[in-house]
Amino acid sequence: MPTQISVKSHRPMSNFRLRNRLGNIPYYIILAIWAIITIVVFVWVIESSFKTNREVFKDPWNLPTAPWTSAIANYTKAWEVSHMQLYFINSILVVIASVFIVVAVSAPAAYVLSRIPFIGNSAVSYYFIAGMGLPFQLILVPLFVMLSKIGLADSLEGLILVYVGVSIPFTVLLLTGFFKTLPVELEDAASVDGCSDFGIFWKVMMPLGAPGLITAAIFNFISIWNEYLLAMLIINSDKLRTLPLGVMNIRYSMQYTADWTALFAAVVIVIIPNFLLYVFLSDRIMSGLTLGVGK
Repeated sequence: MPTQISVKSHRPMSNFRLRNRLGNIPYYIILAIWAIITIVVFVWVIESSFKTNREVFKDPWNLPTAPWTSAIANYTKAWEVSHMQLYFINSILVVIASVFIVVAVSAPAAYVLSRIPFIGNSAVSYYFIAGMGLPFQLILVPLFVMLSKIGLADSLEGLILVYVGVSIPFTVLLLTGFFKTLPVELEDAASVDGCSDFGIFWKVMMPLGAPGLITAAIFNFISIWNEYLLAMLIINSDKLRTLPLGVMNIRYSMQYTADWTALFAAVVIVIIPNFLLYVFLSDRIMSGLTLGVGK
């Protein structure tokens, strides 16, 4: 008799799960189609970077006849002749400096907001949330005027400062949710052992928060690496351009030279860091998000 009751009690849940899975089939189909289109375009761009311009215009879907010879010429032209080497170095400097400053500023702020109660805690948290909801397109003109007045327009330092300001709200919100999941008992034990508030944060919470910090750093790296609009507003000199600006510069020059294979090679150079991050750190991203939300 108890066995029959148990079986009957599980049937409604099984039927609900089955209906739920069947109802998600259209979404799975849409995601599968989108993934296929993305993969096809990605593979086609890489394949085209191994061709000559003649092969691209003759039949864009055929395999390259001399892939390595064409690839060396295309990537050399994109890297050296089109100044992608300089743009790559600028992007690396801007991204590393911006991500480091963002995480260094956001981690203490998120820790205080999540673990230390004080008057105005909720107001400060809502302030950061409001910063996420403000489209930065609305502040482009006053932002450029302000940077011009303080002498940081057309400089990598000014671009880094803007990226830090734009990225802090999201990073603080992400790390606040993560720090809230960490056990309070560890803080109490460290306090009993005579550890100061800063010592608790630096020696206990920062090591425990490493998955969240890495997740925040990866997300900021991807967004800043691919950012175009703010860089276009602030940077005017060719020698200070980042990779997205450099690719667009090559794109405009291709209208007159029709050297599309060099453009494909430049696009691949921009994509490679993001691709490597997703390949080698995708588990780290997912685990960091799960730890920050699920506990």
